[in-house]
Amino acid sequence: MSELELSIVVPCLDEEATVGDVVATGIASLARLGVRGEVVVADNGSADRSREVARAAGARVVDVPTRGYGAALLAGIGAARGTYVLMADADDSYDLGAIDPFVRALRAGNDLVMGDRFAGGIERGAMPALHRYVGNPVLSFVARLFFGGSTSDFHCGMRAFRRDAILALDLRTTGMEFASEMVVKAHLARLRIAEVPTVLRRDRRPRRPHLRTWRDGWRHLRFLLLYSPRWLFLYPGLVLIAIGTLVGARLLLGPFAVGRVSFDVHTFVYAAAAIIVGFQAVTFAVFTKVFAISEGLLPDDPRFGRLFRVVTLETGLAVGFALVVVGLGCGVLALRVWSEAGFGSLADESSTTLRLAIVSATALALGFETVLASFFLSVLGLRRRGATPPA
Repeated sequence: MSELELSIVVPCLDEEATVGDVVATGIASLARLGVRGEVVVADNGSADRSREVARAAGARVVDVPTRGYGAALLAGIGAARGTYVLMADADDSYDLGAIDPFVRALRAGNDLVMGDRFAGGIERGAMPALHRYVGNPVLSFVARLFFGGSTSDFHCGMRAFRRDAILALDLRTTGMEFASEMVVKAHLARLRIAEVPTVLRRDRRPRRPHLRTWRDGWRHLRFLLLYSPRWLFLYPGLVLIAIGTLVGARLLLGPFAVGRVSFDVHTFVYAAAAIIVGFQAVTFAVFTKVFAISEGLLPDDPRFGRLFRVVTLETGLAVGFALVVVGLGCGVLALRVWSEAGFGSLADESSTTLRLAIVSATALALGFETVLASFFLSVLGLRRRGATPPA
């Protein structure tokens, strides 16, 4: 038997009332378009008659013991026999009788074809106002900002793709954030992505939907942040370093006022803290990126190959020890001022001494952190290159 062209994969959990109609519509569409295909229902542990209803309608049912939207889809995609896969929900909110534009876009050479509910239309009552006007637009905007591309509707449940291309992405999430992971990794892998208008209908199920607004919204946002070390660590860290350095450099010269508000050594302490925290955030960004690439969570980045050729362990140690020397030097100067006061009350010299002490403590902290970070980055670099660390 020749290979199937399209598998329609439907995740299912207690959808007895609608799954039969969804399967029948999918099979009818395949026949109408003359597409060799199948409908696969990935059942996620239904307690009703969903499996029996799906089989009676003509579907091949795959039992998925691991609970979760992503787990069901991963199992269904893995079991699919088609070159292409189209996924849609079992609640009949997406019309499998209108798969024509997805099939055309796949045949045109696209790797991933996203449905766009905002372009196709959302029936009254099909999507809560909070999701329609806040949740989906905000999360889709954040995803485009973090990962690029022009996908308008990151969370549309109806989408189609080349099966081998999506399996190569090594998708791992098992919950609702699976929808985000697929699109994010597709963008990072530079797959060819298209969008087609899709109508979202009011579902016909007689119970509450599985989606939980705040829980699943947070899981989507958390996933986007964890997959973007730049926005989670690097950019906030650079901002803190910039603010701390600018404010600290000005206060190093002496106090200043903005209107009736005066800034002195107390502000200098917080500026120094901002520099230290910012530096830690930047190092976390590098660590996270290297680890994620090593574990296959993110695609390889040639910039990190160049990074390990320039930022070696020896370079990091040299910079770290230089900062330690600066810190010790400022500490010696502060101690000298104190000794000139007989190691008693500093009185008029307190402001100068505090400034030197703050610079000393900051430089020492950054120096030791740089040394430790250099060793840790070298360990990650060894793992990344597949080398065996020396005994």
